[in-house]
Amino acid sequence: MDSSLLALKPYRHFLVSRLGSFLAYQMLAVAVGWQMYDLTHSALNLGFIGIAQFLPQLLLTLVVGHVADRYDRRRIVTICQIVEGTAAIALAVGSFYHLLTPLALYMGAFCIGAGRAFESPSLQALVPNLVTEKDLPRALALNSGVMQMAIISGPALGGFIYAVGPDAVYTVSAVCWLIAALAIGTLPLLRQVQRTQPPASLEFLFAGIRYIREKKVILGAISLDLFAVLLGGATALLPIYARDILHTGPWGMGVLRSAPAVGALSMSIYLAHYPLKQRVGKIMFGAVGVFGLATIVFGLSSNFFVSLVALAFLGASDMISVVVRSSLVQLETPDAMRGRVSAVSSIFIGASNQLGEFESGVTAALLGPVPAVVLGGIGTLVVVGLWMRWFPQLTQRETLVSAT
Repeated sequence: MDSSLLALKPYRHFLVSRLGSFLAYQMLAVAVGWQMYDLTHSALNLGFIGIAQFLPQLLLTLVVGHVADRYDRRRIVTICQIVEGTAAIALAVGSFYHLLTPLALYMGAFCIGAGRAFESPSLQALVPNLVTEKDLPRALALNSGVMQMAIISGPALGGFIYAVGPDAVYTVSAVCWLIAALAIGTLPLLRQVQRTQPPASLEFLFAGIRYIREKKVILGAISLDLFAVLLGGATALLPIYARDILHTGPWGMGVLRSAPAVGALSMSIYLAHYPLKQRVGKIMFGAVGVFGLATIVFGLSSNFFVSLVALAFLGASDMISVVVRSSLVQLETPDAMRGRVSAVSSIFIGASNQLGEFESGVTAALLGPVPAVVLGGIGTLVVVGLWMRWFPQLTQRETLVSAT
């Protein structure tokens, strides 16, 4: 961990909130996925969970960016985390009294997706106000590292707590969200930024989309992540792999879900101490290529240890892409527009994750889980080749901070 960044009280508050929120979400995701598969034994139903979480992000994109650029981002995040905690409490009560149905799980996923739709871009847009511009790449790497710690421990904890019952997982998730809300609600800013308050015109609402479209480096970076993870993401199928291919239980699924985060955490610690300084574009494309190869290995593996190693490599390579993309988005966007640009970026990320889960579920229902994952990895490699040709500005990008 970077002690110079942790010495900043605002950044510590931010990390506690980030850790609590992601820990809660990862635990809850394990419980919802396993409970859905217990109820339906359907890959397609697992995919629909991703759709339920993605829909509110898609429908609220423009509103989210507008809100994040006009109002106190700390208050927005606090309200969202309270909403997510409340949804988790509702799932706990429903599960304890055996009232949960697939529809109820979809509704819970939708509510949490709505909260995360506002929470994620508001949190992202807060970081530049907590550290100096020079420290921003290291702060983003450390932020991602803490997030990966939550992704490592969250699924494993969720899997073990599930032995007590899914209602216990939902309850612990709710507590974590409420702790996160307390931390962000008492966060002091290092730098106060005065924002203008223009009227909520269509031009204002669509400014984030227009800005990304004009900035080819940002467009290339976030669209690369979108299509690579959309095709290569296999997390929605982990319940199937854990039970039917690797022959393990909820604890095994939790460990599998944690494996990418182990690789990502290792890489984030490295990047926090040795930030990328040159050839960042080529490094990003190389990392996404490794992501695709690791996906193929995981898809073909029937050995638990080999699957864990493949997922760890997948997470480490994805972390490089995340740091490059996040740094480019934050460093090349003025503060007055960071909320709207981050909202659009979150849609790309949400589409890659949640729609990727849906795509994996549909493909697995049609072809089987192994062909679905392998074809997705091959698709990721194709995307890397196309994007290197279509976005030469990103391919040739040398540093994270623009020279102009």
